[in-house]
Amino acid sequence: MIWKATKSIRGSGNIYRDFDVPDADVRQLKTIQAAEIIKTLDKKGLTVRKAQSLTGIDAGDFSRVRNADFRRISVERLMAMINGLGSRVEVAVTLRRAETRHAAAVA
Repeated sequence: MIWKATKSIRGSGNIYRDFDVPDADVRQLKTIQAAEIIKTLDKKGLTVRKAQSLTGIDAGDFSRVRNADFRRISVERLMAMINGLGSRVEVAVTLRRAETRHAAAVA
């Protein structure tokens, strides 16, 4: 198969927003938090059961994070998991004017 070069498009930095997924910013935040939780579990060699015993947070929540199933886990719950594992969350907010679909399509 011969691949033909096409015009490349720069992403927004949020894959969910790029694909018009509802609640894109919340999903992106949850993904970033989950990545930190997984990194900490792996670095410390913790199973979900051991993480439960250390944090008091249900092992099922840690399992859902490992499986990228965030439907029943809030941003606050993920923060509690991070805190329970010995880290702290710092949040910086940057506000940008939202682009309309029409403006983005014309640009």
